Amino acid sequence: MTNAGSPPPRTVVPIEHALLIADAFDQAQVTELRHSVAACARTAGLRDERLDDFVLAVNELITNAVRHGGGQGWLRLWEEPGLVLCEVADHGQGISTQDLDNRSRPAPETAGGWGLWLARELTDAMDVDTGPAGTTVRIITATTPAEQHVGRHRSRE
Repeated sequence: MTNAGSPPPRTVVPIEHALLIADAFDQAQVTELRHSVAACARTAGLRDERLDDFVLAVNELITNAVRHGGGQGWLRLWEEPGLVLCEVADHGQGISTQDLDNRSRPAPETAGGWGLWLARELTDAMDVDTGPAGTTVRIITATTPAEQHVGRHRSRE
């Protein structure tokens, strides 16, 4: 994977936390990146269904960045005590407030529109920062099951 043309990070990962992956990607790196995320998340303590759910959520986010966010993106994966966090950023046109506010499950026959819904459902928390200069989505999963799922978003219009 290459760091050429990667967007500047929108948030800073504190140095005392373990940065596992920080890399730019495009369609050609999606599969390799998904495998890297799985290996790193396993090493960080995610197991079984929690690991599978986290990797699927990350895959949905990186696929969305490629499809809707300008064809490429930037992924950072890190761990904090008891948590695995991933942030995916792109330079797309942003996500509409209507799409962000829609928390309902897409209809089974719907070909698209599953990415953010799945990422929200499969992780313990999701935060979306979006606007005309791009979108950054951060997901968090505890290495042990969480009591409550939270998520929020903000629009930079």
